[in-house]
Amino acid sequence: MTAAFFVDTNVLVYAASKAPEDQPKRAVARGILSRADVAFSAQVLQEFYSVAVVKKRLRMTHDDAVDVLHSLAAFPVCPISRELVLDAVETSRRHMIAYWDAAIIIAAKQSGCRTVYSEDLNDGQTYDGVTVVNPFAGK
Repeated sequence: MTAAFFVDTNVLVYAASKAPEDQPKRAVARGILSRADVAFSAQVLQEFYSVAVVKKRLRMTHDDAVDVLHSLAAFPVCPISRELVLDAVETSRRHMIAYWDAAIIIAAKQSGCRTVYSEDLNDGQTYDGVTVVNPFAGK
């Protein structure tokens, strides 16, 4: 599984959000998702579903969230494995970042991505050869 760009949960959330205040970020997120060279992880899909159905301001139903998950079927998805977990634990310790953020970095690396689109980590910082880009900076 190889892709150029890895997409974090917040990109999916903004792309699917029906909240009026999210519309500028929605346009950016949908532009990213229109690319054929993006990848996700099982973690991202899980987090997306959880956020989508819990946060009422997004105005998404269970069916809306499931439709989004089905629409991503053509993209590569990095599975959660023992190796991913162990590498993420080590990356979390080494870079002093949250485990869940480290798991995103490792999933991107395992997917062959050198760039992660996310607003959750330091924009421009490189972790183990994977650079974080905040596509929503200034939005």
